Amino acid sequence: MTLFGWCTRRAGGLAMIATIALSYWVITREAATPGFGYIKYWQTSSLGIAGSSVTSAATDAATGTTGAGIWTTIFAYYCLFIHILVTCFPIRSCWSIFDLTRSLKKMARSKALRDIKMSHHRRRGSSTSLSSSETLTSSRDGSAFSSSTSSEAGDFELDMYTDGDAINTDNVIHAIVIPNYKEEVDILRETLEVLASHPQARYTYDVYLGMEQREHNVELKAMNLIQEFAKKFRSIDFTLHPSDIPGESPGKGSNMAWAARKLSEKYPLAMRKDVIVTGIDADSHLASNYFALLTSMHLSHPETATTTLYAAPIIFDRNAHNIPAVVRVGDILWAGAGMSGLYSGSTIAPPTSVYSVPLQLVDRVGGWDSDAEAIGEDLHMYLKCFFALNGNLTVRTVLSPVSQTNVKGDGGEGVGGVYNDVKARYKQALRHMWGALDSGYAIRKFAEVWQERKHTSRAFRPLHMTMNDPSDDYIPQIDGLSPEQTVESGIFSDVTTDTLKDPNWERMLYLAHRMFEAHFLPVQMTILVIASTLYVWVTEGNSDPHSLAWIFDVCNVLRTLGFMEVALNLFLYERFHRANVANREREMTEAGIAKGMCFSHRKVSKNFVDYIMVPLVAPLYGAIPGAQAQICHFWTQSLVYTVSKKVTRQRAKSLSASAMV
Repeated sequence: MTLFGWCTRRAGGLAMIATIALSYWVITREAATPGFGYIKYWQTSSLGIAGSSVTSAATDAATGTTGAGIWTTIFAYYCLFIHILVTCFPIRSCWSIFDLTRSLKKMARSKALRDIKMSHHRRRGSSTSLSSSETLTSSRDGSAFSSSTSSEAGDFELDMYTDGDAINTDNVIHAIVIPNYKEEVDILRETLEVLASHPQARYTYDVYLGMEQREHNVELKAMNLIQEFAKKFRSIDFTLHPSDIPGESPGKGSNMAWAARKLSEKYPLAMRKDVIVTGIDADSHLASNYFALLTSMHLSHPETATTTLYAAPIIFDRNAHNIPAVVRVGDILWAGAGMSGLYSGSTIAPPTSVYSVPLQLVDRVGGWDSDAEAIGEDLHMYLKCFFALNGNLTVRTVLSPVSQTNVKGDGGEGVGGVYNDVKARYKQALRHMWGALDSGYAIRKFAEVWQERKHTSRAFRPLHMTMNDPSDDYIPQIDGLSPEQTVESGIFSDVTTDTLKDPNWERMLYLAHRMFEAHFLPVQMTILVIASTLYVWVTEGNSDPHSLAWIFDVCNVLRTLGFMEVALNLFLYERFHRANVANREREMTEAGIAKGMCFSHRKVSKNFVDYIMVPLVAPLYGAIPGAQAQICHFWTQSLVYTVSKKVTRQRAKSLSASAMV
C-alpha cells in the first residue's frame, strides 16, 4: 500500500487529529499570553515558572507575534467555515423535503385525474386493465414526476394523459435483488407480498433473494418462499453467496456483488439495455408507482438511459410510534440527510438504502465492490458509477418514498428497553459512519480521473464475463483497432466501447463538498464547538489583538440558527410523513394486504418531544460514532456487520400464535 493510499483510507482520522492539534496549540498559546489574569496568577503561584512563560510571551510581543500568531487566525476562520457549512446543510435538507412533498402532492392530484379519465374510458367499453392503467401512469408522464439534471420535477403536464395511448413497457425488466442474512421469514414474506401486489409484477419483475451460505438452512428458507411466490412474478430465484471468498467482507455490498454477477448470466447482450437492477433492504416496501416511474424515466430519456442512477427518498413509517424518541429522531434526521440531494435539479444525489442502476451501467463499472471499504454499498456504488463516467453520471429522483422500519433492540421494558433500542441504533450509526472510508475512495478515484483525463473511450464486457477477475473493472482498448473493428474482428464480440465525456470538474467539486459534509463535518463541528468555547474563555479580558472576536460571536449565532433549522426540518417532515403513510395505507388496503401491517402516523402534538431530542441526537448518532470509526480506521478497515432487528408483521405473529394453540 502506498503512502497516498494509506493516508486516504484514514483521511477522516488525520483531519480529526490535525483539528485537535491546531485547537490545542492555539488555546494553550493564547492562554499563556500576558493579560489573562487567571493564567498569569496560576503560573506564578502554583508552578513557579512565570518567569520563563512571561519572558517567552514578552519575546513574542516584541517580535510582533501574539499568542499563536497566524495559527489563531487560521483556527478562527476555519471555525467560521465549519459553522457556515453546518448552517447550510439543514437549509438544503429543508428545501429538499419541501420540494419532494410539493412534487408528490402534484403527482397525487395527477393520479386522481388519471383515475377519473380511466373511469370514463372504462365506461365507454374499454378493456384497459389495471396493469395497463399503471403503465399509462408511468409511460406518458413519468419524466414529469422525476428530478434530474435535465428536467424539473415541478413541470407537470396533466393533459398528456390521453385515453389508450400507453407505451408498451413489457420490454423493460426490473431485476430486484433482496440481500438478506438471518432475516425473519415473515419480514421477507411481507416484502414479497408488497411487490407481488403491484399490477406489473407478473410481467416485469425478476426477483432475486440474495441469501448467505453461512446462514443455517438457508436453501430451505429460500425454496419455501420461491414456491409460495413463483406465480406472482415474471421469475423468482435465489443466489447463495459463499462465505469463503478471499478479500471479501460480509455485508450487503458483497451480497449484492455476488447476486449481480449471477443474475447477469440470465440476460443476453441484446436485452441488457432494458434491464434495470434495483437493490432493496429486506424490510423495504415499495409502492407500485416506483417501478412504473422508473420504467417511464428509462424510456423517456434514451440518450442517458444507460448512464443514469435512480434514487428514492426513504421514510420510517412502520414502527416509529413504538420506539424511543431519541431513536426515532435519529432515523428522521438520517432520512432527511439522504433526501437533501434529491431536490429538483440536483446533480449530486447519493442514494440511501434503495436505488436502481441499469444493467449496462453495472457492466460498465464492474458491478458492486465486496471488500471492507464497500460496507456502505449504496454510496460506494454511486461513487463508482460517478467516477467511471468522469463525473457525468445522470441522477434522477423516483418520486415514490420507500417505507422502512426503525431499528429495534433486543426488547425489554422501561429503561432497559430504551437502552437496548438506543444501543442498536448506535451500532447502526457506527456502520453508517464507517462509510467514511468512501471519502478516501473518492480521493483515490479523483486521482485516477486526473491521470486518465485524456482518455476518450472505455470498453467493458457483461458482468458475468469478468467473474474470474473481478478486480478488473474495465477492458482496455485494443491498440490499433477502433471499437467497430474490435467487434467486427470477433476478438471480443461481447465487448462494448463507449465514448467518454470530458471530466466534469464542477460536479466533482460539489461531490467533494457532500463527502466532507457526510464524513468530516459532524466530528469537526464537535471539536470546534468545544475548542471555540475554550478559546473565548481563555481570551476573555484580552484586547483582541487579532480582531477575531466577531467571528466567535457569529459562530454563536450560526449555532443557534442551525438548531432552529433542524426544528424546521422536523416540522416539514411532519407533512411529508403524513402524506406518504396515508398513501401507503390506502394502497395496501386496496391490495388487500393491509391487515396486520404497521402504519405509524405522526402528529406534532404527540411528537413534540422529538424536537427536544435534537441536541442529544446530533452527537450521539453523528459525532461520537464518527470519531470512533475514524479512530478505528488507523488499525482496521473491517467492521463486523450485524443485522439490525426489524419489526415483525403483526398478522404473521397472530397466525403463528394461533397455529401453536
